[in-house]
Amino acid sequence: MASAAPPPASSSWGCGRRRRVRCSAERQGLFSRIAPVYDNQLNEVLSLGQHRIWKRMSVSWAGAKRSDRVLDLCCGSGDLAFLLSQKVGPDGQVSALDFSKDQLLIATARQDLYWKACYKNIEWIEGDALELPFADSNFDAITVGYGLRNLLDKHKAMKEIFRVLKPGSRVSILDFNKSTSTLITQSQEWMIDNVVVPVASNYGFSREYRYLKASIAEYLTGKELEKLAKEVGFSDAKHYEIAGGLMGNLVAAR
Repeated sequence: MASAAPPPASSSWGCGRRRRVRCSAERQGLFSRIAPVYDNQLNEVLSLGQHRIWKRMSVSWAGAKRSDRVLDLCCGSGDLAFLLSQKVGPDGQVSALDFSKDQLLIATARQDLYWKACYKNIEWIEGDALELPFADSNFDAITVGYGLRNLLDKHKAMKEIFRVLKPGSRVSILDFNKSTSTLITQSQEWMIDNVVVPVASNYGFSREYRYLKASIAEYLTGKELEKLAKEVGFSDAKHYEIAGGLMGNLVAAR
């Protein structure tokens, strides 16, 4: 936490009608209340801290550079957005979009509590990943962290990503991997049933994590993700298995 109160951050969010998030003191109070059961803390425990490495890898694959305009789609509480902010610097711009007001409030609270000068370049936006409120060819890089799997219409989501991405730029999509290996799938399911859900229940998140098995089963394999990306117009797509095949990252270039 910063030792002194940070200067005002540009943390407005909205879709159509723009709305200012509550004052800094209220954001700090909100973060303090949710901190004991904050799901990022849970992810830290469940992944033994490895989720931070995976997220940094994903952001690096997106290819964001200084002064770029970038998008973190399904931003949640902002992990990838903060990493992108550091990549593009104070002269860049980060749009971080999520449908959940609660997640955006948590993200803005973190923005103030862990303030860095470059974080002023983040704009938090409440919106729909299937109908992005951005112009065509608007972003130099896009990231999606654990979001595509939860969208009902993945084809439309990928079309929207393609639409708002500039030619020659990349999207990097990190998520659980739907493996074609029976051994990896069985290991993944055992971990969810015997480690993830029991540990999550101690934090009050058993229901949120119990759905993981079904959502992974309904997700796309790496090859299917590559095929989807090319179907909507991406010129190149490569899916990388990481964490022993438990996680995966699709990198697609327009």
